[in-house]
Order: sequence, then structure tokens, then C-alpha cells
Amino acid sequence: MAEAARLSPDDPGLVTIAGVDLVYDLRGGAPVQALRAIDLSVAEGSFVSLIGPSGCGKSTLLRIVGDLLSPTAGRVAIGGRTPREARLKREIGFVFQEAALLDWRRIRDNIALPLELRGVDRATRFAKADELIRLVGLDGFQDAWPRQLSGGMRQRAAIARALSTDPRLLLLDEPFGALDQITRDRLNMELARIHEITGITVVLVTHSIREAVLLSDRIVVMTPRPGRISRIIEVDLPRPRSLGSREDGRFGDLVAIGSTELEKGYRDVRA
Repeated sequence: MAEAARLSPDDPGLVTIAGVDLVYDLRGGAPVQALRAIDLSVAEGSFVSLIGPSGCGKSTLLRIVGDLLSPTAGRVAIGGRTPREARLKREIGFVFQEAALLDWRRIRDNIALPLELRGVDRATRFAKADELIRLVGLDGFQDAWPRQLSGGMRQRAAIARALSTDPRLLLLDEPFGALDQITRDRLNMELARIHEITGITVVLVTHSIREAVLLSDRIVVMTPRPGRISRIIEVDLPRPRSLGSREDGRFGDLVAIGSTELEKGYRDVRA
């Protein structure tokens, strides 16, 4: 599959997705179309969530933006660059469902690893790692081993590692999905705080409409496979957000709108 063609820097948004399709060629089986005709623009500094039924292509779309997959058709740009150019310039940070920390490296060393790979000197990369450790609330754990941290703390370290190269774009693939609700709520607020402080552009994949409403400026609802965008919900809750934002009547309205859209997708899957 060919690399997406370069777009003009004049295209709107930090991330521009134009006419993206993805077809998987299965050995011995019929091709599977995962995505069809995806058009989306993500404004710089905004927080966008992707939601939809399981298998609708949310994570696939995130991986295309992050240069882990190439589209079959269509174009993607990040600040006017192709995803590959943006990745090579360290403009993309990616956090997966599992923290994927290296067990044999302490937390500071894990966070500083991308800078070490770039040849940054030890003092500079450790200073940056310590700054990020404070940002994600891991003060005092810089010399801990990953096995000594809870799941939520490991995900904080993974977010800090993704931020170590000062990326313009942070991609999150259900990073809190395996955590209990109390820990998830706490990390949602940490993520909202990091977004407010850094101004980084965030795209989050989640199955939780409540999480999407709490964190996002816009929610992109996707259909069952082949994944298409069925609706974009503008979240007009005031910022900064807190868990108390869930008591706002508008929060409930937006959750209901998103739930209705998701239920349409689930009905389609069952049919």
C-alpha cells in the first residue's frame, strides 16, 4: 500500500484525513474493508475522541494517523507532513492499551528512552524525564521498577514517555480500559490537566461515551465495519473540566446523544 501523498500546509487543522479507506487482504479469504471514506480535521490544541462499536476501525484509524499502518486510499497530513515525516520528526506520541514499559529499566530511564535513542546527553534527558514525572504525578517514583507500580501509575509513565520528545500530537488507544473505575476517573482528570497545561493536540480511542464527553472538544462516532463517520458531536461543556462536570445537565444531554448514536451502531451489528 502506498504512503499517503503529502498535503498542502494550508489544509485546515493539525491533522487532516481525506478520503481514507483501508482494506485488509486476508490470505485465503475475501478482502475485508475496515475503513471507508473517512474525512476528518482535528484542530491544533483540541481534544478529539473516537467512539464506536467494537471492530469499527477506531484503533485502525489511530494507527494510520500514527504511521503504524498505511491507508489503501486517501491522504493523511499532520501539520502538512505525511504521518511518516511527522513520526520521524518526533511530532507524534503514542500510548497503547498496555504501558509496555521495559521491566529492566527504572521509571526515569523508561521515560527518557526516546531521548536516549535520539542521542540526547544523560543530564538533559534526565532533566526532561524529571519534569515529566512531576507533570504526571509520579514524584518519588523515578527510581522505581515498573513491577513496583500499579497499572494506573505505569500508564502515567507511558504518557510521560510519549511526551518526552515534545510532540505536537498525542494518540491514545484506550489507555485506561483495563483499570478500575476509580483509577480511571483519576487518570481522566490527570489527562485533562496535562492537556490544559501543555496545549497538546490529543486523539483518544475509547468505548466510554461518558469518558469521551468528559474529556473532549469533539466526539467522532463511527459505524460498524466498514468504519465510517456517522456523526461528530461538539462538546460545549466549559473548561477546565472536573469530575463535577458530570453533574452539569448538558453533560447528561451529550451522553444521551452519544449513546443513541452508539446504539444505532450496535443495532446494525446485531442485524
